[in-house]
Amino acid sequence: MLWLMAAVCLLVASCAKMGQPDGGWYDETPPSIVRTTPQDKGVNVNSRKISIYFDEYIQVDNPTEKVVISPPQIEQAEIQAAGKKIEVELKDSLKPNTTYTVDFSDAISDNNEGNPLGNYTYSFSTGDHIDTLEVAGYVLDAQNLEPIKGILVGLYSDLSDTAFTKKPMLRVSRTDSRGKFIIKGIAPGDYRIYALQDADNNYVFNQKSEQIAFTPDVVTPTFKPDIRQDTIWRDSLHIDSIARVGYTHFLPDDITLRAFTETQTDRYLIKTERAEPDHFTLFFSYGDSLMPQIKGLNFDAENAFIVEMSEKRDTITYWLKDTTLVNQDTLRMELKYMATDTLGVLRLQTDTTDMLAKVPYEKRMKQKADQYEEWKKKQDRAKKRGRKYEETYPVELLEPKYHAPSEPAPNQNIAIEMPVPLIKADTSCIHLYSKHDTLWYRAPFVFRQKEGRNRTYEILGEWRPGVEYSLEIDTLAFTDIYGKSTAPFKQGFKVKGEDAYASLLLDITGMADTAVVVQLLNSSDEPVMETATNNGTAEFFYVNPGTYYVRMFIDTNRNGEWDTGDYAAGRQAETTYYYPEKIECKAKWDLTLTWNPTARSLYLQKPLAITKQKPEKEKTIKRRNQERAGKLGITYPGD
Repeated sequence: MLWLMAAVCLLVASCAKMGQPDGGWYDETPPSIVRTTPQDKGVNVNSRKISIYFDEYIQVDNPTEKVVISPPQIEQAEIQAAGKKIEVELKDSLKPNTTYTVDFSDAISDNNEGNPLGNYTYSFSTGDHIDTLEVAGYVLDAQNLEPIKGILVGLYSDLSDTAFTKKPMLRVSRTDSRGKFIIKGIAPGDYRIYALQDADNNYVFNQKSEQIAFTPDVVTPTFKPDIRQDTIWRDSLHIDSIARVGYTHFLPDDITLRAFTETQTDRYLIKTERAEPDHFTLFFSYGDSLMPQIKGLNFDAENAFIVEMSEKRDTITYWLKDTTLVNQDTLRMELKYMATDTLGVLRLQTDTTDMLAKVPYEKRMKQKADQYEEWKKKQDRAKKRGRKYEETYPVELLEPKYHAPSEPAPNQNIAIEMPVPLIKADTSCIHLYSKHDTLWYRAPFVFRQKEGRNRTYEILGEWRPGVEYSLEIDTLAFTDIYGKSTAPFKQGFKVKGEDAYASLLLDITGMADTAVVVQLLNSSDEPVMETATNNGTAEFFYVNPGTYYVRMFIDTNRNGEWDTGDYAAGRQAETTYYYPEKIECKAKWDLTLTWNPTARSLYLQKPLAITKQKPEKEKTIKRRNQERAGKLGITYPGD
């Protein structure tokens, strides 16, 4: 009898397990709006407090970033989620005859399972009708076409150029992780559109440091009936059906704004620095043709320096020629330099400053004494043990950095980087030899300073593929301003053969009479090779085998550099394009590709593999019930 009762219990338990999984089914129903006050899409509204009620407990994810209120609010609105309710309180006064939208995007989800409500926008009007037009598009970084997340995008009904710098935006949105924006609640009419990284939250472009985008084109919102395909999923892997659904298609929906930061033309002294005792540096926000004037207050500044400038003249380094000044811990001086005043006018400014050595002279002398004692002990130990030892303390040498790879490419030169300015470079002490059969012969070369690089030199030779070379530099070839000279240097290398490389030729459509700079990029979106052309053809030789990407920009002013824009001058940043696919280069291959840079919209060009701002995963219902039912071998009742 006992065995019969046990069998019945097991059968009942088994049937119960087949009917319902342990713990019950997951909640996969998104929250539903029960009611709103004032009524959603209501008219003649005069309340600044909004309440949205749901059928379950909800949460709002990052409302400061994700929830956008339009027209923009100068005083930030309060947004709170409490239980089954969201409360929004507008702090600004309501404007008459205006449509207000509170765009929650995908921020609302239920509190337990995180089921998203989906993109939701609440709206009301203080007038007698609701404006429902929309425009959409993308904001990209003008230089590298990266999607810009979180930048403000706004409309003006005032079509004048000054509106962007004088008035707050009329209607606004923010971009998502794809750089996409949708501005809603727009009235019929003509508009100008702008993007603004609003540093001071006033919805006006009034700081050069603010990233902006603009277009001279007038935007006219419109719409048309259209049909889209909606995919209905059976589970996370299987499509149940595809439905054709009618909807209102708002246009334009592909506006592309290229954002840039203007050049900082206001000039001021950022900082001074004496990182090493033998030189100090002045850092300015912007360069100027007039060099700073230095008057020594505790030293004689007359003919005291060797001056180095950055290419833009915004960083100036002063090397102290006299070792007495190098050993002086504090250099007190009067600086006169051009700086922008409060009215934006360049005027001569005078400052008094102390240049303090980072390591005091006394400490430096102690470090040298410690080094000498360590060397002496080492030599004494070697002498006692009958080993080879030195009797004279080694002379401090000038130690350049030699950039001479063992297997350079045929178009790669040797670079020599000096730590201190030179007083002498004796080219008679530099020897280059090439090996033919078994014999070494002198090879011609050119020694010169590298253009645009302080204290960097290069050796140019007739590098022949497959040939061995030997670079030999004698003692005392280079001497710096403090009298230190170099030790001998010898480096052998063999130039790689042409069979080790690929060649890439790009036939660029529509650019035959346009100056462009084309860059071959690695997987980090960094240039590894570059060429300038104005005939529509870009050639890259001696390309190492690998995966590459290509970027180009229109070099409007033909200076070989990408240049930013200027709003006051109405000048856009120079246009950048990306080849939309990766390029595989293989040894011994000559690859020719045709590229039409304008064939795709800019927001579709940059390959995702090198895009740093990746699109965030879209919030969806997790659909865990199908998985659970499958593991239990039953059918989910919701199917």
